[in-house]
Amino acid sequence: MPKNPVMIPRPATLAQRVPWQQALSHAISDPRELLRRLGLDASLLTEMEHAHGLFRTRVPESYLARIRHGDPFDPLLLQVLPQGAEASGHPSFVADPVGDGDAMAAQGLLHKYRHRVLLVTTGACAIHCRYCFRREFPYGAFSAARDWKPAVDYIRRHADITEVILSGGDPLTLPDRRLEELLHGLEAIPHVTRLRIHSRLPIVLPERVDGGLLSWLGKGRLAHVLVLHANHPRELEAPADAALARLRSTGVTLLNQSVLLAGVNDDIETLCRLQEACFSAGILPYYLHLLDRVRGVAHFEVAEARARALHDGMRTRLPGYLLPRLVREIPGAPGKMPVESIGAATPPTDRIEQATRSDA
Repeated sequence: MPKNPVMIPRPATLAQRVPWQQALSHAISDPRELLRRLGLDASLLTEMEHAHGLFRTRVPESYLARIRHGDPFDPLLLQVLPQGAEASGHPSFVADPVGDGDAMAAQGLLHKYRHRVLLVTTGACAIHCRYCFRREFPYGAFSAARDWKPAVDYIRRHADITEVILSGGDPLTLPDRRLEELLHGLEAIPHVTRLRIHSRLPIVLPERVDGGLLSWLGKGRLAHVLVLHANHPRELEAPADAALARLRSTGVTLLNQSVLLAGVNDDIETLCRLQEACFSAGILPYYLHLLDRVRGVAHFEVAEARARALHDGMRTRLPGYLLPRLVREIPGAPGKMPVESIGAATPPTDRIEQATRSDA
C-alpha cells in the first residue's frame, strides 16, 4: 500500500450545516472532473462524453466521497458513470417503458392506480442515476413545478383518491416553502389521508435533511411516508446515516425501494446486507424492482430467472419483514406486479442474453 494514498476529500458534516442548496450546486457535472477526482483511466473519457451527451452527468460531493478511488467497477460508481453501452439500441428498450404518457390526468399528474395519484413535481435531481426510467421524460411540458393548481383541482374532484405521491425528478430538490404550500393545499382536501414522498436526496445529499425540512415533515393532518432509494449498503454509510437518524426523529414512516442492477447489487450477499443496513437505519424494505426498460440501460438488466433465484436466496437468509417484494411495473396493470404472478404478461427479459449468445 502506498505511504500516501490519494483520498477523496470528505464533505462537510451535517453538524457544520452546509446549506443543502450550496451542496446541490457543487455537484460534479463534467465527465472530465469525475475521472480526475476518482483517479480513473483517461481512456474512458471518449465514451463517457458521448453518454453524457445523451443524459447529463450529476454526482453530489457527498456521494462521490463514498466511491472507491481508482476502482472503475465500484458499485456506487457504476450507478453514476456515463458508459458507452448507453448508446447501444435495443428494440425492447423505449423512451417511456412504464406508460407515464398514457396515464397523464392533469398537468404533471399521473393517475395509474385506484385511490392514489403521482405528482411529477420537478425534473430536477441531486444525482443522475444512469438507469433512471425517466431519463427521457419531457419534464418541460409535463412537470407540475410551475403550477400545482390543475393537479390539486383534479384530486379535489375525485373523492376516491386517498393518497398523493410526490415524485419527479426528486421533490426534495424544491424549496421547503413550495412543498409546504403544496402540503397545505392537499390537507384542505378531506378525502386525502396520506402523503407519500419518493426521494433519493437523504441518501445522496444528506445536507437536505435540515431544520427547514424537519419543520414540516411529519406534521399536519396527513400521514407522511418517505420512500427512500438505496441500491447498495455502502450508500447508507456516513454521512447519510446521520441524516437518516434525523429523519427517524420525525416519526415518519421510512421505506426503501431498490432496483436490481447488474454489477451493482445482483448477488445475495449484497442484497441481504442492504436490507440489514436499512433496518439498522430505521427503514423497512419495500420494493426490489426489476429494471424498467428505458433506452440506454440494457447493460444494467438482470434476467428474470436470476432475479427470482436471488430473491429466493434472500428469503432463506432474511426474516419476512426484511424481504422486499420483487416487482415489475407493467403499463396498464393495476399496480406494481409481483414477479411470480406475472406469467405470460412478462416481457422477455432473457432476450438480450439470448441475442448475445447467438452472436457469439
